[in-house]
Amino acid sequence: MERSVNVTVVYYSSTGTIHRIATEISETAEKHGAEVRLVRAAELAPEAAWRSRPAWAAHLEETADVPIASVDDVLWADAVVFGTPTRFGNVSAQLKQFIDTLGPAWFSGLLADKVYSAFTSGGSLHGGMETTLVSIYNMVCHFGGIIVPPGGDLNPYGTSHVLGAGNMPVDEIALQAAQIQAERVVRVARALKEV
Repeated sequence: MERSVNVTVVYYSSTGTIHRIATEISETAEKHGAEVRLVRAAELAPEAAWRSRPAWAAHLEETADVPIASVDDVLWADAVVFGTPTRFGNVSAQLKQFIDTLGPAWFSGLLADKVYSAFTSGGSLHGGMETTLVSIYNMVCHFGGIIVPPGGDLNPYGTSHVLGAGNMPVDEIALQAAQIQAERVVRVARALKEV
């Protein structure tokens, strides 16, 4: 009998792209037998900033029912999948601020030996998506975590989507990549629990 696996998907999304990928990863992990928590990093931008952009304000309203991430969500998990838009080749401030709250858990050794994976989006093909994912994995190395990238023919570091100048919605290729990544995360986390 397969053991249950707890997966937490922690993401930040300003206009919905990362939320769409996070939802796909969550649903796929559930299909593969995982218990899943889908949680979001708290918004840090001032209200004047997000209200000035209709898509940003609309997305915050649409996802108001998604719980704000807590340290407990990470401690509960056997696998944690982080999602963030690329910000100058790095993690968004909102997700980074949440990760910074994990310091006491890290210091106590509570973040070690978990599976970690990540996904992202960016405005252009070479706009820093891979360095964003690697920057998350750098933090995971400090945790003592086990990095589980999707590998394969697409972005081997993690699911990624290029929005382009027209803010293209998440396409089938990115959704398929998210499915592959989620299945692999669940499979590896389950195998580690059986060791």
